[in-house]
Amino acid sequence: MPRSLCIHGHFYQPPREDPWLDDILPEGSAAPAPDWNTRILRESYAPLGWARRLDREGRIGDILNCYEWTSFNAGPTLLRWMDRHAPDTLRRMVEGDRTSAARWGHGNAMAQVYHHVIMPLATPLDREVETAWAVADFTARFGRAPEGMWLPEAAVDTPTLETLAAAGIAFTVLAPRQARAVAVLDGIAPANAAWQPVHEGSLDIGLPYRAELPSGRHIDIFFYDGPISRAVAFEQLLRDGEIFWRRLADAARALPAPPGGERGESGPGDRLLAVCTDGETYGHHFTFGEMALAHVLAQGYAGRDGVALTNFAAFLHRNPPRMRVLLHEPSSWSCAHGVERWRSDCGCTDGGHPGWNQRWRGPLRQGLDAVKQGLDAHFAAAGAALFRDSKAALLAYGQVLAQSGDPAAREAFAAAHLAPGIAGRQADAAWKLLAMQEAGLASFASCAWFFDEISRIEPVNAMTCALRAMDLCTATGGPDLLPRLAEHLARAASNKPEEGTGADILSRTVLPRRGTDASLVLQALWRLRAEHGLPAPGGTATHAWPGAEVDVTLDAPDTHHAGPSTGLAGGAITGTAALRLPQEAEGRAVRFTWQPPGPDTPARASRVTVRPATEPDAAETSLSVADLPVNARQALLLALLHGDERREAPRRAALTRQALALVDPWEEAQHDMPASHLWAGLAPQLGLALVAEAPAPGLPGDDEIAWRQGLELLRSLQPTPRQRRGLHLLVQEHLLDLLAAPAPDWAGLCGAVERTREVAPDFDWWTVQNRMWERLQHNGAAEGAQARQCAALLGFRV
Repeated sequence: MPRSLCIHGHFYQPPREDPWLDDILPEGSAAPAPDWNTRILRESYAPLGWARRLDREGRIGDILNCYEWTSFNAGPTLLRWMDRHAPDTLRRMVEGDRTSAARWGHGNAMAQVYHHVIMPLATPLDREVETAWAVADFTARFGRAPEGMWLPEAAVDTPTLETLAAAGIAFTVLAPRQARAVAVLDGIAPANAAWQPVHEGSLDIGLPYRAELPSGRHIDIFFYDGPISRAVAFEQLLRDGEIFWRRLADAARALPAPPGGERGESGPGDRLLAVCTDGETYGHHFTFGEMALAHVLAQGYAGRDGVALTNFAAFLHRNPPRMRVLLHEPSSWSCAHGVERWRSDCGCTDGGHPGWNQRWRGPLRQGLDAVKQGLDAHFAAAGAALFRDSKAALLAYGQVLAQSGDPAAREAFAAAHLAPGIAGRQADAAWKLLAMQEAGLASFASCAWFFDEISRIEPVNAMTCALRAMDLCTATGGPDLLPRLAEHLARAASNKPEEGTGADILSRTVLPRRGTDASLVLQALWRLRAEHGLPAPGGTATHAWPGAEVDVTLDAPDTHHAGPSTGLAGGAITGTAALRLPQEAEGRAVRFTWQPPGPDTPARASRVTVRPATEPDAAETSLSVADLPVNARQALLLALLHGDERREAPRRAALTRQALALVDPWEEAQHDMPASHLWAGLAPQLGLALVAEAPAPGLPGDDEIAWRQGLELLRSLQPTPRQRRGLHLLVQEHLLDLLAAPAPDWAGLCGAVERTREVAPDFDWWTVQNRMWERLQHNGAAEGAQARQCAALLGFRV
C-alpha cells in the first residue's frame, strides 16, 4: 500500500511593529538580535531556506530549500515584514511553493488568517475580514489563490468553517482530538450512515474528512499525527535526523487500510501521515533542527521505505474524502478547554510560573471587545458617507495592505470604493477609518492571551494597537474609547505586584508609546543627527520609517552649525517639520523648537516643542527624550551607536557619550569606559582592510610585516560584540561583492577567505556559503578548478 508523508510548518509572529511608525522598535528580550522577528529569521526562517546536509567529515554535500518539500503557512504580518527585511528568504518560500506546484500540481503554501485572531471568538464581520485579507495577501505574494487556510491555534467552530468555505477555501488542518464523530459519506455508503464516536487514539488520521455545513457548503479537513507532532515540538526528536526518519517511516507504514480496501496509488489505498508543528521548531526551538528536517526530506524525496513526500492539496486531489466528520466546538490545538485560553483562567498557559494565575485574560478580552464594538459602530456610521459600500471597502482593503508600497493599489482602491466626490479631508478620514479597523483587529492577535502575564510584551503590544485604533477613531470624529478600555483593565491584576493592574500598565507603559507630532519630530531630529547630520540652514532632510516620514527644514544659521567638524555646540534649533503617514491622505506641518543635547542639556533632557504651522496661536506641545517609551529610546541609542561608525573620532566620542546618556543609570554604569577605548570603533574598518588588502606575494617583507602589525592592533583593541558584528557585516559584504562579479577572481577570493579566518575567527560563513552554492548550481563545472578550491575552503565537498 502506498504511503505519503506531509510535514507542515506553521510560521507566525504577532504584529510587532509600532503602529504609528510601522517599524519594529528594539525588543530587549530578543538579544542579541534587535527584535524577535530578526532573531527567529536568523535561527529558523532563513536556515530552512538553505538547510545544510553534511557528509561524515562535516563538509557540506547539499543545500536544501525545505520550503520546496514541506507544507507551510506563514502569517501575512510576518510576510509583510520579510518583504522589507528578508526578501531573499521570502523568495525561497515563494520559489518553494512554485517548484512544488510544478512537481505535484499543487503548491506547498497554505494561507493563514490575517492577524492570527481566535476565529470562534471573533465577530462575524471580523471573521470575514480576516479571511478576505488573508486571501488577498496570499494571492499577491504567491501568485495564485490559496487552496487551504491555517486557522490560528487550529481554533474552529461551524461559523468559522462557513467563513472559510464562503471564501473558496477547500481544506484546513486540525488536531486529532478535535474530531468528535465520523461517518461514511452519503453516496459511498447507504444514506445517513451511523456516526461513530472517535477520540485521538481511535481516529484514522490517514484520510481527509468532509465537514458538511448548514449553508450547504462543505470544507475538507486533515488531522495530523498528535504523538509525533508533540515529539518533534517537545521531546527532542530533532536531535538526530535518522531517528526522526525512522519514527516517521514506521508510523506511515503502520497506518491502517482505509474502508473499501486498497485501490492503488491514486485511489483510497493511498494513506497520508501528516506532522504539524510551529515552523520555528526547526532551528529556533531546537538548534540545527532544520538539518534534521533536511535529512528526513532527502529520504522522502528518494522514496525510501516506500514513503513519498506530498502536500495536503495534492493528496486531496488524488484522494477525495470518503468520510465525514463532526467536531468538538469550539476547540483548538493548544487548549484542552476549547478556546478558554484566550478569555479565561482555564489553566492552560506557558511562561514558567506555576503559581501565577491568568484571571487577567477575561478583563483584557472584554476591554478589547468593548473597544472593537465602538470602532465598528463608528466605522459604520462615518463610513456610510465616505464609501460606496463600507463593508465592501473594508473587505477589499486587504488588497491595499498586500501591496502597501504600490501607490497604484491605493489609487485603484479609491476609484472603486470611495464615494463620488470624496477628496481632501474626507478622503483622509476614509483612509484613517480603514487604518483604524486594521489596528483594532491587530489588537486581537492570539499571543496576547497565550502566556501567563499581562505585563509581557504580547499584551502590551495588543493594547498599543488598540490605542492606535482609538486615536484614529477620535481623529475621525468618533468617541473617546480609552476610558472604556481602562475600566475593564482596572480589573486585570498582574501577577507581579509592582506592575499593578492592566490599567496601570496601560497608563505607565502603553500611553507613552503614542505617536504624537512631538514624538515623531523629536525622534526624526535625533535620527537625522545621528545617521546623516542635520541639514544646512534653510535646507531640508527627511527621515522615513515605513509608516511615517518627517521632512525637517531648519531656519536661520545658529550656534549648532558653528562647528561643522563636530556639530555639538549648544543652542536651540527652530524649523518646520512636514509629517506624512501612509494611512492618511493628507500630511500636516508643525513648527518646532528643539534643544539638542549639549554641555548644559543632558541627552535625556533634550526637548522639542511643536505647534501646528498654520495656527500660530495654537497651544504648544512639549516632549523630552525621557518622555519617550523605553523601546523608542533604545532605537535612538542604536542609531547613535551605528551612526558613529561613519564619523570622525572627536564626533564619535561625543555621540557615544550621548548615546550612553539615553539608557538607564545602571545600563550607563555597565557601559562606562575610558575614552581611549573608543578607538575600538576603528575595528570594523581596520578588519575590512586586513581582509581586502593582501600582502604582496613572495618572501615576508614590509607589506607582510605591516599586515601582521595591523592584525595585532586589531586584536589589542578588544572590540565589543557590537563592533565585532560591524566587522562581520563589512567582511560579509566584501566577500559577497567578490562572488557577484561576472568572472570572479577566484584566487583573490580564496585569499580573502583565508585572511578572514585570521581576522575574524568567529565569522559566520552561512550567507557566503549560500551565495557560493547558488553560483555553483547555476554555472556548474564552468567555474573551473580555482572555483572548486574556493568551495572547498568554504566547507563544501568537491
